[in-house]
Amino acid sequence: MTVLADRIEMAEESAELTLDVMFEWLEKLPVPEGYKTEIVGGHIFMSPQRHHHFEIILGILEQLRAKYSRRQLASDVRIDFPGRLNGFACDVAAIADRSVKDGKGHWRYQDIEFVAEVISKDTAANDYGPKKDTYAAAGVPVYLIVDPYTGEWHLHTQPQDGKYHAVVSFGFGEDVDLTGTAVGLVLKTDDFPRD
Repeated sequence: MTVLADRIEMAEESAELTLDVMFEWLEKLPVPEGYKTEIVGGHIFMSPQRHHHFEIILGILEQLRAKYSRRQLASDVRIDFPGRLNGFACDVAAIADRSVKDGKGHWRYQDIEFVAEVISKDTAANDYGPKKDTYAAAGVPVYLIVDPYTGEWHLHTQPQDGKYHAVVSFGFGEDVDLTGTAVGLVLKTDDFPRD
C-alpha cells in the first residue's frame, strides 16, 4: 500500500518507530470488520473475533459490573505497556476507581487491577508468553487467561520482579476466586462456551 510505504519511509526518516506511528498506520489500513489489532513487542497482530470469544468477554464484563462502573471497564481498547512497542487491546481490563487517562486519552497501565485475555488460536502464544510477561513486569495484580479450546482458565497473581509467582488453573465450571485480590469477586465460569 502506498500509504503504508509513505508512513514507513517517514518513520525511517525520524529514526524512531513509536506506538503512535504504528497505530496511525493501522488506522489507515483496511482492517476487516470483526478483527482485533494490537502491537506486541513491535509486531502487529490481527485476529478475528469469534462468537464464543465474545460470549466469554461479555460474561466476564457482566460479572465485573458488581464492583466496577462502566467507566472503569475496557475491552479491545489500546493501553500502552512497558517494554518495546507494546500497545495491547486487552480483551477485558478493569481500571482502579482513582484512575485518570493520560495526556493522549489512554488508560495508564499503572491503574489496571485486572486483565483477562480469551485465547484465539492465532495469537495464543502472545497471551501465554510475551503479554503475560509484560503484564507481570507492569505489576498488573491479576491476569486471567481463559482458553475456550481446552476449556480451562489460568489465574496469575502476585507479580514481582517481572513474573507472576502464583498460578491457579481449573476447568470451566470451577469458580475463579478473586476475593483475596483487588477485584474482590468470584467469577462464575459455568456458562463459558468451549470452541
